[in-house]
Amino acid sequence: MSRDTNFYYSFLVLPREKRDAIVAVWDFCRAVDDAADEAASSALAAEAVKRWRRELAACFEGGQPGSSQAVALAPLVKRFNLPREAFDALIDGVEMDVEPRTYETFDDLYQYCIRVASAVGLICLEIFGYREPMSKQYATDLGVALQLTNILRDVPGDLQRGRVYLPQEDLRTFDCCEQDLRREAGLSGGIRSGAVKALLRHQAGRARDYFERAARALPPADARSLVAAEIMGAIYRAILDRIEMLDYDIFSTVVRIPRPRRALIAATTWARTRLAR
Repeated sequence: MSRDTNFYYSFLVLPREKRDAIVAVWDFCRAVDDAADEAASSALAAEAVKRWRRELAACFEGGQPGSSQAVALAPLVKRFNLPREAFDALIDGVEMDVEPRTYETFDDLYQYCIRVASAVGLICLEIFGYREPMSKQYATDLGVALQLTNILRDVPGDLQRGRVYLPQEDLRTFDCCEQDLRREAGLSGGIRSGAVKALLRHQAGRARDYFERAARALPPADARSLVAAEIMGAIYRAILDRIEMLDYDIFSTVVRIPRPRRALIAATTWARTRLAR
């Protein structure tokens, strides 16, 4: 796993067996996600999604996987009691990206977030280990928070792919349209439109809300087991902080957290969790 990913520093705190398992899950999920993003056409993307469904079936039904990612994943299914329904949900979410689409309401977008992000969190939860059922709600809310942060940060890149994840009802509320977003993407030197800035501020507030929901849902008894997830959340909250510091100008530069800062966040989050016991 590359050090350039936001997940790298969170996984370093795990014991070797769990770290290797998480990396295998991450590699499989990344490969499924790339099926929609990197295919040359919608038809090829759809075929790739079907191929990953077959690979998943092989992992859970005792078949012979054909990809290196599925080969690595297969022995982990029974070892960690991985939930097939979460993998199915992930593939369903990726399939939603095969054809360019918009989301009318936040409820529509929420279902997408549950599939492509919270599902992965629920898979990882089984590897991290937990005792309290409420940890599943924590993983669900944290996944939504991470995905909403990604959506906000990636508005310019998604526009280039013909995708708009911001709910259409929100665009109308703030008197915006897709063309307004494209216009801002073509400018430099800060956001010119107050309406676009208000729209993005609203999206940031929604992501903050889900980070807060996750924090409230985290059972103290499972805090140490889920420290890797807490590190991940802290790094993404730093991305949100950075977007707010830039006054929501996500168009002039790709918002990133430097490696030394990510390492510091990981260390301080780990130390805080250890001291809280």
